[in-house]
Amino acid sequence: MKRHLLAALILLATLPTALAAGEGAPKPFERGSWQKLLHAHAGHPTLVHFWGVTCGPCKVELPQLGQFMKDHPGIDVVTISADLVPNLPEATRSMLDRAGLGAAENWIFDDGFAERLRFEIDPGWQGDIPRTMLISRDGTITTIEGSAEIADLDKWSSAQSAATR
Repeated sequence: MKRHLLAALILLATLPTALAAGEGAPKPFERGSWQKLLHAHAGHPTLVHFWGVTCGPCKVELPQLGQFMKDHPGIDVVTISADLVPNLPEATRSMLDRAGLGAAENWIFDDGFAERLRFEIDPGWQGDIPRTMLISRDGTITTIEGSAEIADLDKWSSAQSAATR
């Protein structure tokens, strides 16, 4: 009985730390997540950025997207860590926080068969990152393969704002 009580006390003592580690953590991106994401952002201009902790260009682009998010509060910004290597949630979260994207809607691939997830998003996608998808209010999707130019994102954002006038 004493062992069970001790185990329960240890569990209760470590619970706040375990819960705090989950706060702000990227959500698991699994089968069906793409459709949920599209449904949740329907009617809102949304920038979806696919990146990875092992992607060199992503390390440069993430802070630029953090600034873009700050400068364009009317645009929903979503990041999805889509590395081909097993994702490291701690590294992912750290990179997003440093880039100013901690408050964005963040996801991380959570399926051992990443090809299946990519196919749900775009059947022609071979896994190259960075990749940005701009989803207009009407649901039209424009895909940018490789690093996105902030000037192009600003132009798209202005067009989205003009569409509401």
